[in-house]
Amino acid sequence: MSKYVKDLITEDLRGRLEGVEEALLVDVVGLEANASNQLRGELEAKNINLLVVKNSLAQRATAGSSLAPMFEGLTGTSAVCWGGEDVVSLAKEVTRLAGSDGLQAFKTRGGVMDGEALTAQQVSEVSKWPNRQEQLSILVGQILGPGAMLAGQLMGPGGALAGQVGQIAEGADASEN
Repeated sequence: MSKYVKDLITEDLRGRLEGVEEALLVDVVGLEANASNQLRGELEAKNINLLVVKNSLAQRATAGSSLAPMFEGLTGTSAVCWGGEDVVSLAKEVTRLAGSDGLQAFKTRGGVMDGEALTAQQVSEVSKWPNRQEQLSILVGQILGPGAMLAGQLMGPGGALAGQVGQIAEGADASEN
């Protein structure tokens, strides 16, 4: 491949990966055409991009970016996955697909998160974390929990008192008639 073509491909990769901070490396070598189309369709439905890259060109394209550690010392052909809601959702989806029956050749190879390289085992561990939406719901529950408990504690005695006052008022109405 000529230097001019390499430069064109490198610039294209740099443009596609511009703004991407976290991504995963996967292995798609050995996937049949139908399985590859199924994989790409499922990833696209989750707003996840998949791009097969030559490692040397990807190293050139990501030099100086947060994705650079992902390609250090890598050999063979790889595919880069990025997108989704966050890196945890991305890891969950890739791990789920890697374990499915029709996609035995699809495997995680690693990735990058917060500028640090991840191994395939670390990607599997990240997939078990709560994603952004789950973390927000946990946080909201922790914020609202004490307030709900306080309201319940305040309303308990107040409700009992209101019930007793209501019974006394009904008793007074019954005795007047």
